[in-house]
Order: sequence, then structure tokens, then C-alpha cells
Amino acid sequence: MFTKVLIANRGEIALRILRACKELGIQTVAVHSVVDADAMHVRLADESVCIGPNPASESYLNIPSILAACEITGADAVHPGYGFLSENARFARILGEHKITFIGPSARHIEIMGDKIEAKKTAIELGIPCVPGSEGEVPTLEEARRIGREIGYPVLVKAASGGGGRGMKLASDDADMENAWSTARSEAKAAFGDDAVYIEKYLTKPRHIEIQVMGDGRGHAVHLGDRDCSLQRRHQKIWEEATAPSLSAKQRDEIGMIVANAMKKLEYSGAGTIEFLYEDGEFYFIEMNTRLQVEHPVTERITNVDIVYEQIRVAAGEELRLKQEEITFWGHAIEIRINAEDPRTFTPSPGKITYYPPAGGVGVRVDSAVYQGYAVPPYYDSLIGKLIAHGRDRKECLQRLRRAVDEFIVDGIKTTLPLFQDLLEEPDILSGDYDIHWLEKYLAEHHA
Repeated sequence: MFTKVLIANRGEIALRILRACKELGIQTVAVHSVVDADAMHVRLADESVCIGPNPASESYLNIPSILAACEITGADAVHPGYGFLSENARFARILGEHKITFIGPSARHIEIMGDKIEAKKTAIELGIPCVPGSEGEVPTLEEARRIGREIGYPVLVKAASGGGGRGMKLASDDADMENAWSTARSEAKAAFGDDAVYIEKYLTKPRHIEIQVMGDGRGHAVHLGDRDCSLQRRHQKIWEEATAPSLSAKQRDEIGMIVANAMKKLEYSGAGTIEFLYEDGEFYFIEMNTRLQVEHPVTERITNVDIVYEQIRVAAGEELRLKQEEITFWGHAIEIRINAEDPRTFTPSPGKITYYPPAGGVGVRVDSAVYQGYAVPPYYDSLIGKLIAHGRDRKECLQRLRRAVDEFIVDGIKTTLPLFQDLLEEPDILSGDYDIHWLEKYLAEHHA
């Protein structure tokens, strides 16, 4: 097992990793920017190192500074959390060259799944169902139009690198394609330094279903069930639940085993998530995230598996102790992402938190690193906490979530909590009858 883990992240995920390390008896190093000197994980870590100014490019994305912090403190492993350097193959390789373990998959697997075109080819080879589309990069407008007609409009033109909805454009016919293809390429170039795009069939009312996997790199892998992450704004998830309301136990087992077997063949190591669009009983692979997900707590609640704990064990060279036949799913869990944003305009709302009694009680978990008197900085993602409710079934889970949202108070800044109070009154949400377009339509009607 590792002696000392450096946590190359901030906020609630840094605190989450720190807690797992403490339970494993591992010393921790917190790295931080200037503004994060008083962050909760910095206060609780065994050691801390300032790695640069406030902009992420000069601190949390600064590989030389993080490497120097490892060498100064003697850290023998780095946990990247999510975001920042978590899917940076170059970072993983550099750590390896300095005999420091990257707590995550191999650099090769990060590269394969980080390139959307290569990821789709690999998924097909592994027997994972995929969305109909181009076999690789689409370099010309003529080729884009040919593929659009071949698979049938509407189609999505998507950046081969990156994610988060950037470099993604819809084309409804040949006339649309010129603007969609050129705009997607220019956005991809600006955001990711790579203008390669590919094309996929656009599904009209799909749900976003993902499967959580764990592997040990030795041909042993399991799935930990599914999550429905269909409630999204600008391709960013705000609400995730497990198990998916739209799936039967048979469907869950079938797609779960397809994915687990694929990870065995790939000899994948660590935590990962295979994301699908799901429509009319069919699954279509869209991408794989080779890291811990923001929404991992809902899976932890229904399986009683500590995913971060297992990540660290596997990275230390231990065999995966999870057996598929022993993994059971109990009850229902929902996570909502609480952001420091205006609940109507979604404008960021940094500032000092003057009063902070978070929700609690039976079946309620709060993953957050903020506290009363903490100043939310304007430099990073606006996520300040995650509220997770768990119940015997979806109805009890929703009742518990509504109660928890009502009692959760964050004063001094604006948050998205009022949005969730509204959503928990919507019949479609209560029945589970929503798709990836539902929230955008709702916001257009109610927040115009």
C-alpha cells in the first residue's frame, strides 16, 4: 500500500479522497492555489503545498508544480480526482517516469478512450453497442453530407477530442451540414487544439445511461450497476440517479455484463464509466470516462461499495476483491449538484458563505468542502456540494430528497437549491419520465 498520496484536486472531491486515504492509513498531501489556502482538505491533510496562483492553468493544471510537490513531500502516488488532470495521459506517463503511481488507468487506456473516434472503434471491437455514424474522422464537407444522408438526418457533428458539449453541432439536412461541420471544427480547434470531427446519428428522445465499472488490470473486472444522468443543462449533468428508472433488472444485467466483459478484455485498471444513449430499448455507446465520476456516490449508496477506496487499493497493485455475484443493488439513490449560481440565470455567484447548516438525517449524505465563513472563489467550477438521498424505493428516495432540499441552507451566495425545489414538484420528474432534452425545454418555458 502507498505511504503518502498527493491529492491533485480541490473542493469536495479532494476531501472525499482524503477521507478514503485516512481510512486506509495513508498520509495525505494537499496541493492548492493561493486562494484555496483555507480550503477544508488543506486544513485536514497531513501536509500541504501551494502550487501556484489562482488560475487553474497556473496551479491545478501545472504539471511541473505538482511533480515538485510530490518530490518535496515524498508522495509515492497521486490521486487526480475528476476534471483537471484526471484524464491527462501525459501527466500519468510523467508520474510513472518519476516512479510515482497515478491512481487511475494506464496512460494507454486514457489515450484510447480520450479520442472519441478511437474510443468508438475500440468499443465496437469489444462488443459494446454503438450509435450509427462515421467510422472515423470526417475531413470534408462532401463526406459529411454523404454520411448524413447514409445514416439519415438529423445527425450530430462532434469533436473527436474533449467533451462537455463543446464542438458539438446538430445538422437536420444537407443545407444545415455546412454550418454544423465548419462550426464544430472551429470550436474543437479553439477548445482542444484539434479540429477533427466525426458524425453520429441524432436520437430524438434518448436517456443518458451510464455503467460504473472497476477493474484491476489483470483481466478481472465488474460492473456496479447503472445511473441515469439525463437531466442536463448544456450537456452538464445536474441530477443523477441509480438505478435508472427506465431499465428492468434484466436489461441492467445484460448491458452490465457486456461492459464488464469488455473491461476484462481491455485489462482495464481502476474506476471507469461507460456512457450510453438509450432509446426504444437499445443502448448506444457515446464515450468512456477513465476516472472517478462526480456522481459516484449514488452507486456507492445502492451497492455499499467505497469506489475511491477500491481505486486506491487497485492502483497499489492489489487484486480487485469485488466479485460480480456478490454485488447487489439495494434501494434507490438520487444526487443533485448544488452550484454557486443564480437558480434562474445560472450566472456564477461566488462570495462568502455567511450561514451553512447542510441537510442531514436518515438516508441523506452531503459531499461538500464548504463551511460557514468560507469564500467561494470565482476561478473554478461552481459546484459547492452534492446532496445524495437514498431510500428503499424511488418514491421514498424522492420524499427524502424533497425534505433534505427544503432544510438545506446556504446564505451569503445564490445557489441552485431553489431549482431543485421546483423540479421536485414536476410530474415528469416524479414519474421518472424524462430524457436528455427535458431540462432544456423546462428551463426555456419557466426561466425565459
